[in-house]
Amino acid sequence: MTDRAPIAVALDAPDLDTAAEWAAVVTPHVTTLKIGLELYLRYGSEVVASVRGARGVDVFLDLKLHDIPATVGAAARAVAKLRPDLLTVHAAAGPAAIAAAVAALPATKIVAVTVLTSLDDADLAEIGLAGPVSAAVRRLAVLAVAAGARGLVCSPREVAALRAEVGPDVTLVTPGVRLAGQSSDDQARVATPQEALRAGADLLVIGRPITRAADPGATAAALAAELRRPG
Repeated sequence: MTDRAPIAVALDAPDLDTAAEWAAVVTPHVTTLKIGLELYLRYGSEVVASVRGARGVDVFLDLKLHDIPATVGAAARAVAKLRPDLLTVHAAAGPAAIAAAVAALPATKIVAVTVLTSLDDADLAEIGLAGPVSAAVRRLAVLAVAAGARGLVCSPREVAALRAEVGPDVTLVTPGVRLAGQSSDDQARVATPQEALRAGADLLVIGRPITRAADPGATAAALAAELRRPG
């Protein structure tokens, strides 16, 4: 469906049935379903099969792999049978780890996580990473793309600068997206969906604003319609 919005709904559900229910009601309106670490650790390959079905959406396996290159490569090969369309690896694991994931899953878009959207400049200083956040994001993004990553995860605030840095062919994935007037929850660097797309994002990760709604399907539909409006 060409009218699906470029949204990855984060299926951070408490159980498999809820995840499948959310997937069923949002997939007419969005392009992607994101399976995070908690849900995958609980249910493994079963959750991928449950949400993928025959819905024609991309499956985004958000495992944020961060280990030595041999382990990252082996972990990527371990999920090859699931045929994820996207898989995340932490850029901070280094270029060899990213390259290992790329080599293990040539048909999957390896997406490098730059700086988590829950972190700000003070957090980076506290854990001893060179900041500010914008500089750290740029540094990790350049490293990851050079190592073969075809996508990057960054907050909406860094999208415009990264688009200028890496060009049009790298997919920019933006969590930290919140509807106008909604709580930022545990996210430190946020923007509305419209702001993120205008800045140059390709795929918006939206979880709680949709899944916590009284009617997740209707919320996804309304958001998709809003994003289709010009301006």
